[in-house]
Amino acid sequence: MRKMWFGLGLIALLIGMSLGAVSAWRGQPGPNPYTQQGAVQTAPMINSTLTSYYSDLSQEEIDGLLYMREEEKLARDVYLTLYEIYGLQIFYNIAQSEQTHTDTVLSLIEKYNLTDPASDEIGVFTNPDLQALYDQLVEMGSQSVVDALKVGALIEETDIVDLQERIAQTDNEDIKQVYESLMAGSENHLRAFVSQLEAYGVTYEPQVVSEDYYQSVINSAPAHGFGGPMWTTQPAQDTGIVTGIMNAFRHAWGWMNGLAQRVGIPI
Repeated sequence: MRKMWFGLGLIALLIGMSLGAVSAWRGQPGPNPYTQQGAVQTAPMINSTLTSYYSDLSQEEIDGLLYMREEEKLARDVYLTLYEIYGLQIFYNIAQSEQTHTDTVLSLIEKYNLTDPASDEIGVFTNPDLQALYDQLVEMGSQSVVDALKVGALIEETDIVDLQERIAQTDNEDIKQVYESLMAGSENHLRAFVSQLEAYGVTYEPQVVSEDYYQSVINSAPAHGFGGPMWTTQPAQDTGIVTGIMNAFRHAWGWMNGLAQRVGIPI
C-alpha cells in the first residue's frame, strides 16, 4: 500500500512538473520592468531626459506637441474601433502601444505647462482636421478586414512622416528623443500590419513614405521604440505543442524514475 501511494504521489508530481515545463516552454510573459502603477511606460534614458532636461519652446514645438498628442490618440481610437468590429488581436495590441505613445507626449505637455487638447472620449478630437481624418479612416476600415489592415499601415506611414517633420522643427533634446522613439514604434507597427496583410495574400504598397524608405523599414529588424514587437503582433499560434509536452513528460519521468530507484521503490 505504501508503494502504491508513493507511486501515485510521484505520478501527480510528474504531471505538475510536465505542465510547468510546458508553460515555461510556451514562454509566458513577465512584467514590463519599466512599468509602475500609474506610470508612463518609458525606457530609463527617456525618463531621465524627460525629468532633467528643460528648454524654452518655440511656437512650432508647441504646435507639434499638441498635434502629436491627438494624432497618437487618433491611431489608438481607430484601432480600438476596428478591434470592436473585427476582433483581430493586432488592433488591440497596437492600440495599447498607441496609448503609451499619446501618454508620453502628454508627459511633455504637462512638463511645459501646456493645455492638453485631447478628449477622454474615443473618436472625439479638438483638431478639426484630425476629427475628419478619424471619421474617414474608420469608414474605410469598416469595409473589410483587409481594408482595416491597410488603414493601420496607412496610419503608421502618416505618423512616421509627421514625426520626421516634427523632429526637423525642434532642437529640444527631450522632444527629439520622444519623437524618435515614437517613430521607431510606428515602424514596428507598420511591419506588423504589412505582415498581417501578407497572411491574407495581400501585398501592401506604400501610400505616404517613399518606396526606398518603406523597403528599408520592412526589411530591417524591429527597433527598440515605444511599440516594440511584444506589443504589435498578433500572438503566434502554438506550434509543436505535442512535441513540447512529450519532451517535458519524458524528462520529468526520467527524473522521477531515478528518484524512485534511489529510495528503493521502482516504478
